Amino acid sequence: MAKNRFQEGSGPSQRQLRVGELIRRTLADVLNRGEVHDPELNRLSITVGEVRVSSDLKVATAYVVPLGGKQEGNMFELLERNKSELRRLVSKELTLKYAPELRFRHDETFDRLDETRRLFSQDAVRRDVEGHDADGDDDA
Repeated sequence: MAKNRFQEGSGPSQRQLRVGELIRRTLADVLNRGEVHDPELNRLSITVGEVRVSSDLKVATAYVVPLGGKQEGNMFELLERNKSELRRLVSKELTLKYAPELRFRHDETFDRLDETRRLFSQDAVRRDVEGHDADGDDDA
């Protein structure tokens, strides 16, 4: 019996990852160059942290955050307003059969990173980590 190549819950395929990264780079370049015909959007510096693509490559969810964390609500409003133009500009630079629908979500990666740094800076955690290193129990 042939193996099922499309297993449920196995995570994104290599193709999804590759297309997501291409869309991320292209979208970041488009926003950086200010190619959108909306001066309000062009004034913002937007970081595109990640793009996740659906299995059929028709929906791309971009995780974005404004540089410096300011004007977040306004940023999503502007991105939604210019979604069709961004879709056209991104698809123009990619060679995909379909131009993926763009969706924008808040990228929480930086928030989680700050929380992790805060946790590691606590005295009890630092003492535990340093105590583990002093025992010589490293598996490295």
